[in-house]
Amino acid sequence: MIRRIVIVGGGSAGWLTAGLIAADHQGTPLHITLIESPDIAPIGVGEGTWPSMRDTLRRIGVSEADFFRECDAAFKQGSRFNRWVDGSDHDYYFHPFVLPQGYGEVNLPQQWQAQHPDTPFADLVSFQPHLCVNGRAPKQVVTPEFASVANYGYHLDAGKFGVFLRKHCLEKLGVHYVPDNVVGISSHDNGDIAALQTQTHGALEAELFIDCTGMQSLLLGKHYEVPFISQKHVLYNDSALAVQIPYPADDYPIASQTSSTAQSAGWIWDIGLPTRRGVGHVYSSAHIGDDQAEAELRRYISATGGPQDIPSPRKLSFNPGYRARFWHRNCVAIGLSAGFIEPLEASALALVEMSVAMVSDELPATREAMDIVARRFNDAFTYRWERVIDFLKLHYVLSRRRDSAYWRDNTAAVPERLNDLLTLWRHRAPSRNDFNRIEEVFPSASYQYVLYGMGFRSEYTQPQAQQAAQADHYFREAAALTRKMLGALPDNRELINHITKRHHA
Repeated sequence: MIRRIVIVGGGSAGWLTAGLIAADHQGTPLHITLIESPDIAPIGVGEGTWPSMRDTLRRIGVSEADFFRECDAAFKQGSRFNRWVDGSDHDYYFHPFVLPQGYGEVNLPQQWQAQHPDTPFADLVSFQPHLCVNGRAPKQVVTPEFASVANYGYHLDAGKFGVFLRKHCLEKLGVHYVPDNVVGISSHDNGDIAALQTQTHGALEAELFIDCTGMQSLLLGKHYEVPFISQKHVLYNDSALAVQIPYPADDYPIASQTSSTAQSAGWIWDIGLPTRRGVGHVYSSAHIGDDQAEAELRRYISATGGPQDIPSPRKLSFNPGYRARFWHRNCVAIGLSAGFIEPLEASALALVEMSVAMVSDELPATREAMDIVARRFNDAFTYRWERVIDFLKLHYVLSRRRDSAYWRDNTAAVPERLNDLLTLWRHRAPSRNDFNRIEEVFPSASYQYVLYGMGFRSEYTQPQAQQAAQADHYFREAAALTRKMLGALPDNRELINHITKRHHA
């Protein structure tokens, strides 16, 4: 029987794993131990989440107000992409978290092209880009915790998030904590991991081991030598420079979207937290040197109201890709130990959430059942990693930028799966039929936002004049909701201040 789980590694991935499994299995004989090296600092760069994090935090049992207060959290209502299409100053589009008004009821892209081709697609079919531009929060003061008026995720301080989850896991969920270093791994005769040898706490035995050791992938990568499938031939970015930027004043507006601004050989993220901005340049080391990448980062910070004298950015290097298997024998990898792709569209924490949810929901009762669950897990997550790669690559292949080798190379390397979809979409919009798994990573609406935001046009062969009135109804509905919400929703910082001060003991 599976009675003991040992999680190796803390940080966001380790503590999300411990918290979700412990909360789901309270009152059962399951015993969860997390071992975390006191010598290894978490990477702590994943500052953006999807709306799914609201369900995850609710499931773990934390208070949203405590989360905002202790993790320096803010609202995220989607992403804004600057200079991705042609590189000009006026080039931008939104990928909001709200589905288009009338999504699935009518062919919105066709009617948008026919009726309002000069209006940005997202601005016509959704109220949310207008909330972002006007700095509005996604809910009202009276909206309950985790509920929304406009769908939202979070921006957060990843270092503080791990500490926040750890406290909750230890105080409320009975997770056993071992601050120690793993110095050896002992195996059963059949190749399963029997125990982890620690520096000072002896052997930690379990039936299931979860590898949250980050890029070192201590169990799955180093011990089991499960191959790593690099995606550098598809997604070139392998380096990042990250820095924290203070606001010029305490009441400075907090952006409620992640901004991604394309550069000569990569892009710059800009994430607003209540106390600071998190800014970083993700780039391809094959196309630009570190010094030039830092110069572009400093130019961006200066142009967006940041100080001239920023500290030296922190350099991160990574090999984009994922493991050939994520669950091998009695070991499953979650987080960076399973793989990492550049942070465009903030998929890292979302994949952690999906992984933990599946492990918890499908937790095998016995070792015999584990191999079946592992096969299903590997199938699901190979598919999900491939979808993430396709979706991120979509942003690059549609660009009309040819001003550097980076953009020219990016438009030339298209994965076959994505190429097939683009061929279909020349004559019809992305639909639910293109993504038919129950839990898709990105819905077809997300593909529509990016596809048509990037200037793609479909040549429709089926006239659908009868849908014009229906689509027009939804376009007017989105405009009416925009007016209503701009009048009713508070300023982003105003609501965050209210949440962090309320309930404060």
